[in-house]
This record gives sequence, C-alpha cells and structure tokens, in this order.
Amino acid sequence: MSILKFLGLSGKEDQAPEPGPGTTERDTVHRISQALESLEPDQARHIAAFAFILSRVANADSHISEEETREMERQAVRWGHLSEEQAALVVQIAKHQNFLFGSTDNFVVTREFNNMASREQKVELLHCLFAVSASDDSISTRENATISQIARELKFRQPELVEIRGAYRDKLAVLKNLPG
Repeated sequence: MSILKFLGLSGKEDQAPEPGPGTTERDTVHRISQALESLEPDQARHIAAFAFILSRVANADSHISEEETREMERQAVRWGHLSEEQAALVVQIAKHQNFLFGSTDNFVVTREFNNMASREQKVELLHCLFAVSASDDSISTRENATISQIARELKFRQPELVEIRGAYRDKLAVLKNLPG
C-alpha cells in the first residue's frame, strides 16, 4: 500500500504492482498497519505523512544513514507520541514508500500534511527535518534545499524558515568551512 492510498488520496500507487504474497514489503506494510490500528485514523494519517516527509529529507542525498533512521525514530516517538516499536515500524515503511514513490508522492503528501496540521505542528516538523538532517553533524546543501522546498509547500515565508534554520546554523555544511 502506498502512502497516498493510506492517506485516502488517489495517486501513482494504482500504477505500481502490489508485492506478491509472502514478500517482505507486504509483511512490513501489514506490521505497520497493525501498529497504527491502535491510533485514531486522523492521528495515524498525520503520523504517516510526518514520517514520509522526514524520510524525504533523509533521502535528499540518495542515502538514508543509520543516524538519520535513528533520529527519525526519535522524532516519531517525541512528536508522534508513538511507542519505540511503532516508531521503528512507521519509519521503516516511510523509508520504503519514499524509495518507491518519493519523486511522485513528495508534493502530494506534503500538501496533505499542510492541510491536516496546525501551524505549531508544521513548525515542529521543520525542526524535526533539521534534526534528522543534522544527525550526522552536518546539514548538506541538498538537505537544506529539500527542507526549503518543503517549507514552501507548507506555506512558510522565507523569514520564518530563516529563523528556524538559525537554530541549526552550526550544522550547515555550507557555513562550516568559512573563515572566521
């Protein structure tokens, strides 16, 4: 099941074949679905979109490191109020979905998050995006650009983004080797 289908949106998932019975992908989706069944449907959709967007930033450099995965899990526990087991499952499915459908679903999932989240939740998400990107002690130019794109999709103005990014200034790769 794609993230768009989970969110109740139509999308590219109809064009992609479902994995066959007994495959790892289907097992993972089933475990994730079971983990989220204990949540209210709106909360489950919110967390699914949140995790997908975290994986979007983590995958900005075409690789999701162990540090980024652990940070995504920590953020899902902290902001999603999930158990550690639920967070691990949600992050795994989000990473998988981003790998399969990221380029086509990125904007749609972020737009859906924008529609369902409060302003405070959107600010929290941006902080989480910077935290995930900084998990390896450096926010790459690509990661920073992806966060900026997400911020635009969430309707943040540039000064608002700059203020939030300021908290992570020492982690920005582009500023690390500047003299003085």
